[in-house]
Amino acid sequence: MVVTPRYDATVAISQGATKPGPITVMIVDDHEVVRRGIAEVVDRAEGMTVCAEAGSVADGVRRAGLVHPQVMLADLQLPDGTGIDLIRQVREAQPDVKAVVLTSFDDDEALAAALEVGAAAYMLKSVRGAAITDVIRAVAAGRTLLDERTITRRKAGHEDPTENLTPSELRVLDLIGEGLSNREIAERLGVAEKTVKNHITSLLAKMGLQRRTQVAAWVAARKHSGWRAEPGH
Repeated sequence: MVVTPRYDATVAISQGATKPGPITVMIVDDHEVVRRGIAEVVDRAEGMTVCAEAGSVADGVRRAGLVHPQVMLADLQLPDGTGIDLIRQVREAQPDVKAVVLTSFDDDEALAAALEVGAAAYMLKSVRGAAITDVIRAVAAGRTLLDERTITRRKAGHEDPTENLTPSELRVLDLIGEGLSNREIAERLGVAEKTVKNHITSLLAKMGLQRRTQVAAWVAARKHSGWRAEPGH
């Protein structure tokens, strides 16, 4: 049983035997260097070949319609949309295409979205080449390495540190992330500066942090980690 990095693998009932001949793979990533690197790994592996490459959702949909790949590797962030958009459109026209999300984003929301559109696996780009080809073989054989139980188990171990914050504390958190001082936050909210300090003391305790600067760093990291935010990753 193949296990995708950082996620438990669950093998589903086979959906049928693979087609005769090598497994045909399409790679969709807007970075040419990344595409070529993955293509080299696939082409050097026994029993599979790259049948097409694309760098956008539109080009991926068009090329998939021409070559009918057995397996499609899709990055999450593309210039004209997301890998989720691509997988949805391709599988609507060709339900038998097996999709694998290959991305740099270790994100619960993206994982759930991939499952919703029928992706068979979700892998991080930090994986070794052999892991990629193992997963391609698995999904081409009708297995799935992504299911609802995987997401449930993962979420159980990733609690949101802000879930116990009050609405006022959440607002203060956002304003700290914008770089505002305590005085500026007080003016923005129309409260006393002491009230702001009390909110900060409380939210630090609830989030398990010690300093205001840690809050600012946490917000900044959160804003820049979203897989929908910036194309090209």
